[in-house]
Amino acid sequence: MKVPHSQIKPFLLTFVLLINSAFFCFGNDYTTKTDSTKTKIISFKIKLKSDNKVKLKPAPLKFNKHFAYSFTLDDGYRSAYLTAFPLLNGGKISSPDKNEWKIDQGGDGTISKGLFYSDGFGNKIPFKLALAVNGGLIHDLPVNRGRLSWPEIKEMYNAGWDILNHGFHHATKHGTNYLTEVTENTASIQQNLDFTMSHFVVPGGEGDAGYHLEYEKDALANGSFSVASSGVGPVFNVNSKVNLDKMITSRTFVQSSKDTTSFKTMDRYLKIVDSIVKQPNPVWFNEFTHGTGNTNLWNLSMCFPDFKYYMTTLANKYGTKGNDSIWMAPWQEVYEYIWLRDRIKVDYKQKNKEIEVTIELPEIPENFRYRDISLAVDTSSKFEIESNKDLNIKDDGKTTHKQIFIQLE
Repeated sequence: MKVPHSQIKPFLLTFVLLINSAFFCFGNDYTTKTDSTKTKIISFKIKLKSDNKVKLKPAPLKFNKHFAYSFTLDDGYRSAYLTAFPLLNGGKISSPDKNEWKIDQGGDGTISKGLFYSDGFGNKIPFKLALAVNGGLIHDLPVNRGRLSWPEIKEMYNAGWDILNHGFHHATKHGTNYLTEVTENTASIQQNLDFTMSHFVVPGGEGDAGYHLEYEKDALANGSFSVASSGVGPVFNVNSKVNLDKMITSRTFVQSSKDTTSFKTMDRYLKIVDSIVKQPNPVWFNEFTHGTGNTNLWNLSMCFPDFKYYMTTLANKYGTKGNDSIWMAPWQEVYEYIWLRDRIKVDYKQKNKEIEVTIELPEIPENFRYRDISLAVDTSSKFEIESNKDLNIKDDGKTTHKQIFIQLE
């Protein structure tokens, strides 16, 4: 379903918004409560090669990265599977492919080796996006369908892409039952893919004035931790606590222009990203588009050559081929990391070359997909970790001495 141009922020307005919000940080008041009786303690020891003093704290972002970038594809168009997924994850990109609407959602037919950042422990991780989908519009037929199928969404989900609630039918017009749109889509994904979505993206389109407010209210009241709509952001300073409670964020879009002879439009978007990355504090930036095929779907999408150029440039500058400062992860993954980061209590005691570390964990919501902790380590000494076998922990103590990573069950 089309989104009117009035829903899309013009480029210059977007630029001003991003620069003005680059240092924006939410307040520290939380209304979400955790049950202190259900907290858990984990512990381990750090064995140093020297007895220099060590500082230890939760890293602002996973893998102690400087820049988290979340990118979402709206509406569940099939170009996500034909072009975006193989480009980022590695694989055969579709050749030109006209769908049931006579629109080319394919790509250039090449083989991609994937686009990566590293975890700081010698492992490459593919760039991952999120899909905002409408369960009522997902079908397996026809063969040349314009929308994704259930197996295609499942494959991308299994590869680490996140699935966000976008309403069951993408309904916005007068008479829409917003509550039903929210809850039926949740039930549809649960039934077909066996997981519960926890974040909502308000669908754009023609509707009554303020219809997005109804979506926001019903989504937050029915299981969504955050809503992408017309709120704060989309750039957040994450160097201190972030108020994620009933979070409503703004959306900005990356889309191709009518100029198909060069990448000047993409270069302007990339210049904004570069200005954000250069901020002194760690930041989180969130963007959207629709299709990523050869045709600019509804004139609200990225043509595949632009998408390929944009993502490849990000990987070459900020991924493993560049300075490796990016954490290219979907909205849900970043949200859940920051939520946990701000609620753990880290305590450590150093005695000569040994440090005892204890971490108190809060009760984590059952439908969280990610339960990861990154600790930033400030030391010049090599070190190694001593822990029980049940704790999934790794470190870079023999190389850069900068981080410890814990993956909770």
